[in-house]
Parts: sequence; structure tokens; C-alpha cells
Amino acid sequence: MTSRSPPPSPSSMDAPEPTRLMGSIITTMQQQNASLVQQNALSLQQLEAARFSTERTQEQYVELMSKDRTETRSSTLSDNCQQEWSLESFLQHHPAKFSGKCSPDEADQWFEDMERIFNAKKCSEENRLIYSEYLLTGEASHCVRFAKEVEFLELVQGNISVSDYATRFKHLRRFYTMETSEEWLCKKFENGLRGDIKLLIVGLCIREFPVLVERVRVSEKTKKEVESQHNQQPRVGEPRASKGSVSSRTTQHARLSPSKPKDQSSRALVPFGHSGQQGPVRCFNCGGAHLRSVCPKLAKYRKCK
Repeated sequence: MTSRSPPPSPSSMDAPEPTRLMGSIITTMQQQNASLVQQNALSLQQLEAARFSTERTQEQYVELMSKDRTETRSSTLSDNCQQEWSLESFLQHHPAKFSGKCSPDEADQWFEDMERIFNAKKCSEENRLIYSEYLLTGEASHCVRFAKEVEFLELVQGNISVSDYATRFKHLRRFYTMETSEEWLCKKFENGLRGDIKLLIVGLCIREFPVLVERVRVSEKTKKEVESQHNQQPRVGEPRASKGSVSSRTTQHARLSPSKPKDQSSRALVPFGHSGQQGPVRCFNCGGAHLRSVCPKLAKYRKCK
């Protein structure tokens, strides 16, 4: 009798199934890892693209900023070139030279022409004096400057307005060679004012020249307005003419006017009776158009036959 082989053990029978399960799990995990790697790679690409776009935007912004700065600098330089008016640009206007051998009116006209050119080009105060001195020839360069300096020291308002006085003061100030302060200019301007205007200003102690000039102009204007109103008011003790009196005077003057007809001009208008009314002359004796003192019916006026 042959022997029977023993049945297989349970572990040996179940061994292929766990292996397959493990293989399927490993395969699934590998697939998941592959998909994660692909997702990470895609995310990295997107981040790289975003970084590149950001860097490009920053570069464009920097380029725009640099361009704006360059344009601003160029415009500033051009403005400075326009503001800093050179002597060559000044001479292109062909200004006339001044030798001093002319009348005072011609000298003033020359200064006005120079001021017109300087104001049109917005020339600085320092360059105005330099360019003006450049056009002086001969002894005029010394004589004119000395004369203008003396005129500035002796300048007073006199009978001119405050605006004209301030304009003349600013014009002659450039010829003064000594260094001046704002306070000194204010005191010099105050000392040259007319007495009636100086009394309104000197107590304010203003030490800024533009403010002082504007304040003096306002004071002069206010003073003129007050004087104008004072002149229009009637004086003390002077009777005021009413409308009734004016009309009565006008009527009486019209009645006594010699332009009336002859039959009315011979009759004088005098108060008649006690009512105060006016009327033609009547004789109290005969009622004629004459006075009683010359009435022909009185005994002393009877004519001899």
C-alpha cells in the first residue's frame, strides 16, 4: 500500500495572495509618487514663470524710473540754462552802449530800455547790474555808478506816489556798493517817506521790505479815501440847503429873470398882504400897478392945468 503525500501547509497556499497585494500597493504608490513628481515639476515651472514675470516687471519699472529721472534732469538743466541768462544771450538783443555824453532824458531812456530787456528775460538782480556796467564806456562806468549811489542815499518820496517811490528805490538800490540788511533797507525807506505817511507807519516797526512797501501803499490809499470823504462833508456852521429852499430860490430867480416878456418884466414881485404870498405890485390908494408913494391921484402928484 502506497503512502499518501501530506497536504500543503496553509502558509504555503496563501503566500501568492499577499505578494500580489503588496505588489499592487507598491504599484499604486509608485503611480502616486509619479503624479506627485509631475505636479511638483508643474508647480516649479509655474513659480519659475511667475518669478521671471516679476523680475521683468521690476526691470521695466526701473527703466521707467531711470527714464523719468533723465527727463527731469534734462528739463531742470534746460530751465537752469534759461534762468541763467548768459552775457552772450544778452548781447544778442543788441543793447546800446552808454558813454555818459547825453542829456538826462536820454540817460533815463537808456535805463528804461535795459529794464525792459531784463524783465522780459527774467534776469537776476546781480546779473542786471553786471550787464549794465558792461555797456558803460569811458568815464560813464564810474560817474554813473557814483551818481546813482548818491541819488539812492538822498532819495525821498516828495510829491510822488508810494508806488513810484518804491520803484525808484528798488532801481537805485542796485548801485549801492555797501552791504545792506533787510532792517537797514526798511529804515532807509521809512526815512524817505513823506511826513504824513511816515506817522502811520513808523510805529509798526516792520522789518521786512516787501511787507513794508505793501503796508505803506495801503496806508496811502486809506488816507486819500478819508481826505476825500472829509472834503465832501459840510463845514461846521454852514447851513444845509433843503430841497424846498432850493426850489423856492430857483422859482424866484426864474420869476425875476430878465428873459421874460416886457409886460411882466416891468412888474416887480413883492409880498402882498399878510399871507406872505407873492403877486404883482398894487397901489393901496387907487389899486393901480404902482407903488402908493408914486400914485398920481395923491395931492402932491396932481398936475397943474
